[in-house]
Amino acid sequence: MTLDENTFRQVYNDFFEPVCHFLNRYTQDIQVIEDVVQEVFVALWEDYRSREITHVKTYLCHSARNRIFNYLRDAGNRMRILEDWAKAEEELRKATDCIDRNRFYLLLAEAVETLPDKCRVIFILHKEVRLSYREIALKQDISVKTVENQMTIAFRKIREYILTHADLL
Repeated sequence: MTLDENTFRQVYNDFFEPVCHFLNRYTQDIQVIEDVVQEVFVALWEDYRSREITHVKTYLCHSARNRIFNYLRDAGNRMRILEDWAKAEEELRKATDCIDRNRFYLLLAEAVETLPDKCRVIFILHKEVRLSYREIALKQDISVKTVENQMTIAFRKIREYILTHADLL
């Protein structure tokens, strides 16, 4: 099949609804179904030159089925992660504090003060000023990767400082 704009429109008009109905076997969430089918058509339009498609409906259904399986798998993972997080939060609420929070925050502030200047500034901009890595990169005229690296260094150094001074808690 050769695909030009008119042919694509015709394929889209002919097969959008049937592919949506096909996906209804896997989920009844119409928004998810339409999003997946839309992604399939976008991929078809973007990659049509690199594919030889003889059975369009079969191709669309297989692509849509694979994408819906990926979506459902990822949605299941998200649900499991959210459930794990909720359980952990519940356990935290039930647990009694084993440390004095005020002392911990003082120790944390000391740890931040021991960071190298550039690292400390980036850490404070992210954690206290609440800037994104991208915003920090723009503000400091550095790359986002540099911000990521500095934050990694900051977390490591803070963790080490707190662990070595844990007896103060």
